[in-house]
Amino acid sequence: MKKILYVASECTPFFKSGGLADVIGSLPQYLNKTKKCEVRVILPLYKQLKEAFREQLTEVMIYTTEVGWRQQYTGIYEMVYEGVHYYFVDNEYYFNRESLYGYIDDGERFIYFSNAVIEFIYRGDFKPDVLHGHDWQAAAAVAICNIKKPVPGIRTVFTIHNILYQGWLMHSAFEELLNLDRIHFAGFEWGGMLNLMKAGIFHADKITTVSPTYAEEIKTDYYGEGLQWMLQQRNADVLGIVNGINVDDYNPMKDPNIPVNYKTSLPKKRENKKALQQEIGLPVDADVPMFSIITRMVEQKGLHLVMAILEEFVQQHVQIVILGNGLYEFESYFNELQRKYPEKVQVTIGFDEGFSRRIYAASDFFIMPSLFEPCGLSQLIALQYKAIPIVRETGGLKDTVIPYNIYSGIGTGLTFANYNAHELLSKLNEAVRLYRDPENYKLLLKNISKVNNSWAKSAAQYLAIY
Repeated sequence: MKKILYVASECTPFFKSGGLADVIGSLPQYLNKTKKCEVRVILPLYKQLKEAFREQLTEVMIYTTEVGWRQQYTGIYEMVYEGVHYYFVDNEYYFNRESLYGYIDDGERFIYFSNAVIEFIYRGDFKPDVLHGHDWQAAAAVAICNIKKPVPGIRTVFTIHNILYQGWLMHSAFEELLNLDRIHFAGFEWGGMLNLMKAGIFHADKITTVSPTYAEEIKTDYYGEGLQWMLQQRNADVLGIVNGINVDDYNPMKDPNIPVNYKTSLPKKRENKKALQQEIGLPVDADVPMFSIITRMVEQKGLHLVMAILEEFVQQHVQIVILGNGLYEFESYFNELQRKYPEKVQVTIGFDEGFSRRIYAASDFFIMPSLFEPCGLSQLIALQYKAIPIVRETGGLKDTVIPYNIYSGIGTGLTFANYNAHELLSKLNEAVRLYRDPENYKLLLKNISKVNNSWAKSAAQYLAIY
C-alpha cells in the first residue's frame, strides 16, 4: 500500500480561506477509504485552530529546523480525524498570527514550513512513498524533497490550485532561507526573483491542476501568469483532475442547516425559498425566480460583468441574494443596489457557512461568471442543492457544467463563452424564460439530479498517478 504525505497550508475543518481547504479536507478521507493507499496530511499549526481540536493533539516530537543560518523551534503534533492522520507544525513566531496569510514574510514562513516537513520525514516513523504538495505554500517542500530525498526513492506530485498566487521572494532568500547548494538556484529563479510556484513545477515528478480545461489554459499566455513556458516544457507531466466534493456533507436530504430537507422535490425546495425570504426580509413569494451569488468579492469572480448589467436585470420580477466579502468596489456596489431595490435585492457582507447552505437550498439559479476558475466549488454545491448554475465557460466551470439545450434536453446549466456582460445578461434572461417553461425547467432539474460530483472518479486518477 502506497504511503502518501499531503503538504498543504489549509484544510477543513481546521483552517479555511478558500477551495484548497475543502480539497485537503475531503480527498484524503476518500482515498483512505479505498484501502489502496494511506494518505496523511501535514499542516501549519495556526492560532486559529479551535480549542476542541487542540485538546485532541498529542505531541510527536520536538526539533530545530534550519532556516538559513537560523535554528528555529519546531514542534510536531498529531491527531486522527475522520480516519486521517493530521500532523501540525508548531512555531508561534511564524503561525501565531491573526490571519493565515497576508504578511510581508509569507515566503519565509512557508519555506520554514517546507524545511520543517522534510526534517519531519527524516526523523519520523511515517516514511512516505510520495510527497504531494499543494500550491505555492508547499512548493518548496516538493523541490527540497526531490533534491535531498529524505526517503530513498520518494517521488513528488505538485498540484496547482490557482497559478495566480506564486510565492515571490528576493534572490537573496535562496542563501538566507533554503540551505541548498547554489547549483539548485536555477530551479527557483524566475523573472529576476525567486518563485516558489516555479520551483514546484520545475522539481515535481508529476504536476496536476484541478480541472482538465485549466490544465490547458495555464499553458497559454492569457492564463499562465508568466509560468506558461515552464508548463509547456513539462507538458508530458501535467494532468488536469477535476475536484470533487464531499457529497455526504453537501446533501440537501440531510443538511441540518436548511429548514426543509429534500432530494428532488420542487415544492420542498420552494419551502426553503419562502423560509429564506422571511429570514432576510424579501417579499415571500414561492414563484418568483431567485438568483444567488455566493463569492469572494474579487475581480477573478467576474463581478465587473455583474455590475454592468445587474441593475437592468432587476427591473424584471426577480429576486437577487448575495453573500460574500472582499474589495470595497464590489461591496459598496451591491450595498447600494440593495438600498435602491430593497424588495428585490438582499446583500450580506461576510460569510457564514450555514447561511450559505440556506441560500443554495432556496435559490433557483446560481450566478458564477468567473474571469478564470481553476475548478470552482460553488457551482458543484449549487448542483447538489438543485440551484441551476449560470457560468462562464472557463476552467473547471466548463468541465463541470454542461450547457442546456432546449431541443435535445441535454445539459446541467446555462453557460456563455466570452467575458462579456451582455452574454451574461442574455443567459440571465434565458434563465427567467426557462423558469416559466415547466417542461424544460423540470427536465433540466432532472438532469442535475443525475450529476455525481463525488471524489470517486478523481480519486481513481490520483491513485493511478501514485
